[in-house]
Amino acid sequence: MIAEHARFLGLLAVGVAAFAAVPSLGGDYAIGVALNLLMWIALTQSWVVLSAMTGYVSLGHAVFFGAGAYAMVLCFGSLPFWLSVIVAGTATGLLALIVGYPCLRVRGPYFVILTFGLAELVKFVVINIEAALGQFGRLLFGGPGLAQIFYVVLVLAAVSVVVTWLVRRSRFGAGLRAIRENEEAAETLGINVARFKVLAFALSAVIPGMVGAAMVLRTTYFEPLDLFNPITSFTIVSIAIIGGGDDVPGPVYGALFLVLLQEMLWANWPEVYMILLGGLLVAFVLGVPDGIHGRIAAWRRARR
Repeated sequence: MIAEHARFLGLLAVGVAAFAAVPSLGGDYAIGVALNLLMWIALTQSWVVLSAMTGYVSLGHAVFFGAGAYAMVLCFGSLPFWLSVIVAGTATGLLALIVGYPCLRVRGPYFVILTFGLAELVKFVVINIEAALGQFGRLLFGGPGLAQIFYVVLVLAAVSVVVTWLVRRSRFGAGLRAIRENEEAAETLGINVARFKVLAFALSAVIPGMVGAAMVLRTTYFEPLDLFNPITSFTIVSIAIIGGGDDVPGPVYGALFLVLLQEMLWANWPEVYMILLGGLLVAFVLGVPDGIHGRIAAWRRARR
């Protein structure tokens, strides 16, 4: 166990050091690609804590990303950047605690539909609030530079990795996996199923809210239709399926694969990218259900 923790901390330190060197070694394009990769790693690691560990597949994590961005907009100019990011994470965590219990009373496809509907509901609530205030999109000038945003998202990605690692190896994580395997049996064993699910839901919301708060300042423009875009949720699920597993490596493999695919195809052949992504998802679901992480783990076991 000690050796496993030491190996994880060593790999994490190497990864953080490698990313931290990007702003000083690369230009804006390299920083943008690395920032995009870190964003998807942080979002998907958070999604894994809830959906991969409990089996409650969420299609609504865009709501936390967008709500965090909106919290940043409301705090912009009044609070320091770092404090605004923390406020955004706190706000999205509270939002998840409030809506978590009623949402998690349903299972399976009903939960999937409900989370998607929740994201759309919050999006149009924000649109109506902005319309009532006479705001139709907000420009955010005078924010931090690209390098500062990059380092904030790097810290959030590292924190999300640590959280997933610790939850996966804790009694709390064992309880979440027991819920995934058989919720009724888990309850008979003394696991407080309702509390575990709501805590996982809240925990999976905090980092996406903070990431959304940081990323909205990169674009310097707040538009609810963009920040609450359901494509964000679908991309998170796609990365999780491609990466596979309910542990730290899955989201990292999936995010790296998808970001490289985007960079190769999205700029020049967006239609080809979407077709290829759809085909890959079908192929992974049918042929490689354990994802890239599962295949690598199986290969390592075979070698031993």
